[in-house]
Amino acid sequence: MTSEETIKETVTSNDVVLFMKGTKSMPQCGFSSRVAGVLNFMGVEFADVNVLADEGIRQGIKNFSDWPTIPQLYVKGEFVGGCDIITEMTMSGELDTLFTEKGVTFDKVAADKIREANV
Repeated sequence: MTSEETIKETVTSNDVVLFMKGTKSMPQCGFSSRVAGVLNFMGVEFADVNVLADEGIRQGIKNFSDWPTIPQLYVKGEFVGGCDIITEMTMSGELDTLFTEKGVTFDKVAADKIREANV
């Protein structure tokens, strides 16, 4: 299987996928840590893909999404964005809306706490 086929299989077989540096329990960069932290805090079940473990995936995901940076969040097979976009969407409530529309379970109270803490 090519890197692109592996990526496509991963994003289509998991509701939420975060391509990141490190893992959700051991992030290896601040941006990956921030996005994984938001998802973990909100209680979102997500697959994590450590791009540092596979150079083909690390470069392949950038080509797949046409997005130059890691982390990258996918919801129901669609690319949502990187750290800045996910942070903005979390603060505006757009991420809650996206999860609700896509049928992804999350903790609304936790999402509200993130916003309250960052006002």
